[in-house]
Amino acid sequence: MSIKVINEKCTGCKLCVKSCPFGAIEIVNKKAVIDMHKCTLCGACIESCKFDAIVLTKISPTDIQFPKKFDEHKDVWIFCEQKKGVVQSVAYELLGKGRELADTLGVDLCGVLLGENIKQEAQKIIHRGADKVYLVDSSALRHYQDEPYSKVLIQLIKEYNPEIVLCGASSIGRSLIARVAIGVHAGLTADCTALDIDKKERLLLQTRPAFGGNIMATIICPNHRPQMSTVRHKVMKEAGEDKHRKGKIIEKSYDAGIYSSRTRLLDVVEEIEETVNLTEANVIVSGGRGLVSPENFKMIEDLAKALGGAVGASRAAVDSGWKTYSHQVGQTGKTVCPKIYIACGISGQIQHLVGMQSSEIIVAINKDPHAPIFTVATYGIIGDIFEVVPELTRRFKEALGK
Repeated sequence: MSIKVINEKCTGCKLCVKSCPFGAIEIVNKKAVIDMHKCTLCGACIESCKFDAIVLTKISPTDIQFPKKFDEHKDVWIFCEQKKGVVQSVAYELLGKGRELADTLGVDLCGVLLGENIKQEAQKIIHRGADKVYLVDSSALRHYQDEPYSKVLIQLIKEYNPEIVLCGASSIGRSLIARVAIGVHAGLTADCTALDIDKKERLLLQTRPAFGGNIMATIICPNHRPQMSTVRHKVMKEAGEDKHRKGKIIEKSYDAGIYSSRTRLLDVVEEIEETVNLTEANVIVSGGRGLVSPENFKMIEDLAKALGGAVGASRAAVDSGWKTYSHQVGQTGKTVCPKIYIACGISGQIQHLVGMQSSEIIVAINKDPHAPIFTVATYGIIGDIFEVVPELTRRFKEALGK
């Protein structure tokens, strides 16, 4: 779709300016002008215009011609997400896979790092396998915000033309990379669990669960560059660290306008957790619908605390409001890969299994002997969780001297 102003009909009345929820219209020389970088084609301005001066038109895909100058695109890029000035582990996982992809294609592996006072982290990215790091250090990038981050990354991509761009499928990655893909007219495959290269065609083979996890689909992007993917946390092995490795840090700076945002960050409020981070935990104890009520999550928390682990939850428990989304394990939550995963009162629907089935040891506790969770469990306990879980907690406390 495309939108345009018919100047012959426009009177400059400003009704469209008032109606636009995205601030995408201004009056210039008594005519409405639409900023296509802000416009979402919502149509609010069309409804408000009394003079039929704004029209929405359909564009056939055959009308859009993108130049296929693929030889100008090279290198594999990893967006290295950071929080509080520390690169997150999902970036190191992507650097491990990115190194394989770059070596197969015969190109450089590059990290992209945005933030404030983070130059020391750029060196760590090189130690993990990157040949180059594109560093943009600005106080405006201290905390993640959609618009400044996406505009900076779009600018970098347009300037250096990478062949592949990878990003973690975290809350930040998912918010950022979709905007970037639109900005550079590229495709995007979300939540990949495997990546490979078709050497003959130089295509990125992007594999992800489809149809509720019942099949694995491999997706390609033959007509656009860069090829872009988000990758789930904990599905790939972290790159090893070599502190003697050398690389190049390319520092970039931009005018203040590129950091502008239509939203203002007022404060950052962190969730207070007594247990450790879910995606980083070696032990996870998860509760599901079988807990019956939110108060019963206390026994899940007690077991997790006794084992020094994190608390997880099924989608059913999160949808019921028993736990926040940050605890959700599964296809629409977090993918985890702990050494031990204990599922309490979770039946084991495919959406949940996708998020935890790669755990080293899976312990399932459920009173239904036919629950699907037992098909992936290393150990299964058929019994009442209200009896089994407190007893396990007591035994573990005794064994661990707590």
